[in-house]
Amino acid sequence: MKSAIFASLLATAAAFAPSSQKASSTALKAFEDELGAQAPLGFFDPLGLVADGDQEKFDRLRYVELKHGRISMLAVVGYLVQEAGVRLPGDIDYSGTKFSDLGDGWAASFAVPVAGALQVFAFVGALELGVMKDVTGESEFP
Repeated sequence: MKSAIFASLLATAAAFAPSSQKASSTALKAFEDELGAQAPLGFFDPLGLVADGDQEKFDRLRYVELKHGRISMLAVVGYLVQEAGVRLPGDIDYSGTKFSDLGDGWAASFAVPVAGALQVFAFVGALELGVMKDVTGESEFP
């Protein structure tokens, strides 16, 4: 019995011993010097989106990530302002529904009339396709 316990303790200790084989890295080192790559992970791309090392694709993904992050921050500010009780004055439609009647949070988006939701969708689409573009190719919205 004592030898079985000793053997299991020895095996447990061996699991934490340093490996004698050389560590090999298959990670792409093309973006190790980019902003945001830091120890201990270095450049972290778990989905392999830029595994081919394409700088143009990397720059576009970084641009899109920044833009979506900023949109998310604006959404949080909008949510907090709405929760604080600040509402637009007036009616949202011709039937007399006030902005203050819509409620709070995600449920309020379902209370918006269909025509209003389509207007918001069209406005965001126009911004995405016509205004928020990298016209010069130099990431003027970094």
